[in-house]
Amino acid sequence: MKRRRFYYLLFFMFMGIMISNAQDPNRYKEQVDQLYNKEYNFNNEKQLVVFAGSSSIRMWKDVQNYFPKYNVINNGFGGSQYSDLIHYYDKLILKQKPDILFVYEGDNDIAANKKPARVAKEAKEIIKNVQADLPETEILLISTKPSILRWGLRDKYVKLNKRLYKLSKRRNIEYVDIWNTMLDETGNVYEDIFLHDNIHMNKKGYDLWAKKINQVLENK
Repeated sequence: MKRRRFYYLLFFMFMGIMISNAQDPNRYKEQVDQLYNKEYNFNNEKQLVVFAGSSSIRMWKDVQNYFPKYNVINNGFGGSQYSDLIHYYDKLILKQKPDILFVYEGDNDIAANKKPARVAKEAKEIIKNVQADLPETEILLISTKPSILRWGLRDKYVKLNKRLYKLSKRRNIEYVDIWNTMLDETGNVYEDIFLHDNIHMNKKGYDLWAKKINQVLENK
């Protein structure tokens, strides 16, 4: 009995360490430093667009090709959360001084069992920082996306998206709804827009994103 309790104690200590490490923003330091030090040869006559966020942004390798009218920087990193973007705000947003900023986080936050209210609070912190430091920057907040892998969490994602929408209205910024863009006529997520992991998107998925984002940009 004592031995069993000892193993239980070791297990929970191990899980505590794992959770602590998973939330350590320094796990992305090398990746962020590479983004920070990357050099670009841009057309100075074009506006600068920065996409910042998690792996759904990071894996959009050809994002520049979708928006040829703009200079585009992809500052997506790891499986990041809003707290990670707050930590690397200076390197991934402030340094670039974008004309237009797209933010995509929240996907991994909910999967890590964060409450929608807490996630929205961290999103608000990012927005407030940008509006204070870069008042000329247009901020576009991208909703969280649905996915096959995390479809069981859809109610929490919907709650978060409602909070992000309300936040965007209060802070006078644009909200980009890609959640409904990725659902079919029956309300289920398209199954042919993902890679084999059922969470990251293939070209069809990014085509949907680009169509929605271009619609928003054209209305500016």
